Amino acid sequence: MLKSYLKELLEVTKQGDAREESYYSALERLLKEYSESAKKKNIHITTLPKKTEAGNPDFRIWDGTQHIVGYIEAKPPTTEYLDQIETKEQLKRYRQVFPNLILTNFFEFRLYRNGTLIDSVRIGRPFVMHKLKTVPTVEKEPEFLELLEKFFSFSLPKVYSAKTLAVELAKRTSFLKDEVITQELQEEVGAGLVPAQKEERPQGSPLHGFYEAFRKYLISGLTKEDFANLYSQTITYGLFAARTRSENEFNRKLAYDNIPHTIGILREVFEFISLGDLPPQMEWIIDDIAEVLSVSDVKNILSKFFHEGKGKDPIVHFYETFLAEYDPKTREKRGVYYTPEPIVSYIVRSIHNILKKHFNRPDGLAEDSVTVLDPAAGTLTFLAEAAKLVIEESVDQYGEGIRYPLVREHILKNFYAFELLMAPYAVGHLKISFLLEELGYKLQKDDRFKFYLTNTLEMEELAQTELPGMSSLSEESHLAGEVKKEQPILVIFGNPPYSGHSANVSQKYITVTTKNGKEKRKKIKTWIGNLIEDYKFVDGKPLGEKNPKWLQDDYVKFIRFAQWKIEQIGEGVLGYITNHSYLDNPTFRGMRQSLMKSFNEIYILDLHGNALKKEKTPEGGKDENVFDIRQGVAIALFIKRQEKKDEPLPSMSHSPIQKSLFDKEKPPRKRRKHKHKCNVYHAEVWGLRKQKYDWLLKKDIKKTKWKKLSPKSEFYLFIPRDEKLLEFYEKYPKITEIFPVNSVGIVTSRDSFVIDSDKESLKRRIRMFLDEKMPDELVRETFRLRDKSNWKLKTARENIRNDKKWRNSIKEILYRPFDVRWVFYHDEVIERPRREVMHHMMQKNLALCIGRAGQVVGLEKPWNII
Repeated sequence: MLKSYLKELLEVTKQGDAREESYYSALERLLKEYSESAKKKNIHITTLPKKTEAGNPDFRIWDGTQHIVGYIEAKPPTTEYLDQIETKEQLKRYRQVFPNLILTNFFEFRLYRNGTLIDSVRIGRPFVMHKLKTVPTVEKEPEFLELLEKFFSFSLPKVYSAKTLAVELAKRTSFLKDEVITQELQEEVGAGLVPAQKEERPQGSPLHGFYEAFRKYLISGLTKEDFANLYSQTITYGLFAARTRSENEFNRKLAYDNIPHTIGILREVFEFISLGDLPPQMEWIIDDIAEVLSVSDVKNILSKFFHEGKGKDPIVHFYETFLAEYDPKTREKRGVYYTPEPIVSYIVRSIHNILKKHFNRPDGLAEDSVTVLDPAAGTLTFLAEAAKLVIEESVDQYGEGIRYPLVREHILKNFYAFELLMAPYAVGHLKISFLLEELGYKLQKDDRFKFYLTNTLEMEELAQTELPGMSSLSEESHLAGEVKKEQPILVIFGNPPYSGHSANVSQKYITVTTKNGKEKRKKIKTWIGNLIEDYKFVDGKPLGEKNPKWLQDDYVKFIRFAQWKIEQIGEGVLGYITNHSYLDNPTFRGMRQSLMKSFNEIYILDLHGNALKKEKTPEGGKDENVFDIRQGVAIALFIKRQEKKDEPLPSMSHSPIQKSLFDKEKPPRKRRKHKHKCNVYHAEVWGLRKQKYDWLLKKDIKKTKWKKLSPKSEFYLFIPRDEKLLEFYEKYPKITEIFPVNSVGIVTSRDSFVIDSDKESLKRRIRMFLDEKMPDELVRETFRLRDKSNWKLKTARENIRNDKKWRNSIKEILYRPFDVRWVFYHDEVIERPRREVMHHMMQKNLALCIGRAGQVVGLEKPWNII
């Protein structure tokens, strides 16, 4: 067996122009010969095309339909030392992702199991072939056959836990994203393939069509890298959802039949994945993901949630574990965090009670007149909890007969949800279908839970798109648009994302045509951007904040959306858990006043846990966050009742004569004005995370001890404060009245480029930036500069070149206290130069630096400091 193999290698070498691929057929024949002699049935050996050097292993060994044996990575026979190959990133990645892998230079074979080298055999001496031009002597054939037996006998172990499955899928999904889909999107058609591998595919391929549809219609500014991330997760979660509905055999091609008809977007994706002409690079790794799922005890994983009652939700736990393993940066950017069950329970039960007490709905969330929306639904944790509460309480009260109509006529018709990310959208649909089935209702073929893939903060609906495979995206957008604009919603709850650098812009650029027929870009506010403007005023006057950027945080925009939505029908209840900064930060005083104008009652449950403020309990003990984040959080419950209309004052009784006299000149009837009133209540919970969870599970709005607040102008604080000395304190002038010319510090947005501790080093950097011989892309990569909506590198370079005095813009800067550096203080590269104040600092002037809220010096108890 090996003698003929080595002879064939020699014949290839003698051709003189042999490349690595030239030896593939010899290795393939050797493997086939072994599999037949060892009676390994249905063995297929597939050569995997590579678009890049780092792409994928060279061979896949599988049964042709489902079971994958393993992978082989080959290096040229001239590669003498595989030890060096082992240490390269490519091999490290392969060993991490593929549990059964052979590395070979056609003479030496190394077998890795779950990343660990378990066997190594050299079957001949390569120098004999290269130098002596003769067939090498066969060495260690029995040991080689034993190594192949280990390799071919491998099968993936059965997976029983959500965590293990999440980790295994995360490794492969990450590989799919980085090495396959990203490469597919970055390259032109056919580029990067060797001639024998080139395939003609149309520019309008489904993958590019999906990207264009998502970029144009769902997530503006979506990069190819971000789409690769999103799409890879969608494939994995779609396969996961399909696997849960598959009773027996499962593979990529069977997945489409197991995707519910009512989830049109997912079906269109899998029409391509399961039935379409997949690029070979995608096909093999997706098959590998399907193989992991085929040996997973998915039903057992799911049953833990449904049969163990109030325990952790393994679907959500799986999603969170997967995301933390796969891409923690996206998790942070989009504010994606699993909401612990005690928090969800507290909010849902509290709203259930509020509806009974304040809205004359004796059955609370079970009333058929109650409409519910979670605008940032994730995997539907809040609506799942609401559905469980509604069904269990109603069946207890009215009997089993209520179960079916309650789900079909109320939950499926009146419970709504929005989600922007495809992965939780897929898992959420999966989760709710299994939950309802466990609660006694199996979704029928045409049933659909009203969970839509959409950007909650975007009002523009999508036109019907002709992009490949994405017609259902516009249909989904239309259905979500009807809910946003037309459907009355009484209850809004959830856990909106917290992200200071919002993924939902408040301004955008459009192209307009001038009277002269020329096109120019114009900046306009988005729909949510216009609504947020209301928060920039307090007592009818502008906030006066130089940079109220914290009002752009996503959670603020979701509060504003819910406030607007409830105002549409004049009544409703809102329950969110969010960042707690808005409770007392001065930047949010306009927001607090606006909320007081909209709602009649506001309940704030501050859960603290702010590591950024180094919060401790009142007794000085440890205070933990209820999430794995550093920012403190609070639960807020906002209640708006229908305002009473102004009533006519009671009329006086008159005699007929008096009445005739009054009627001659009857003045307008005066009406009794109903003044809007808002009561604000506050409570707080300190301590360890488990203590907070236990407290939340035992309490709700009725059982919480609330302290009534009296928020006053101009700060309208949503926290208690000692006001004994307030009147005395406010007699003194404000610092802004003493110093009317004031500002926060400059913002460069590119410190590493414009600031340096060495003046000459900074000069050299700017000269390189301006060098006309350096193309824009090289400058961009060298200095890690990115174009933004309001800044273009090409334009900045041209404008600074035209400024003959640019060297005068290199100034000293107090970068940090006692840390003097140099800055290129030029408006073309400084995001916010603050020249109205800073031009004074170029002369021998003094400035008073004031830190608001005590954060500058890290005070545990906030205060204004100088």
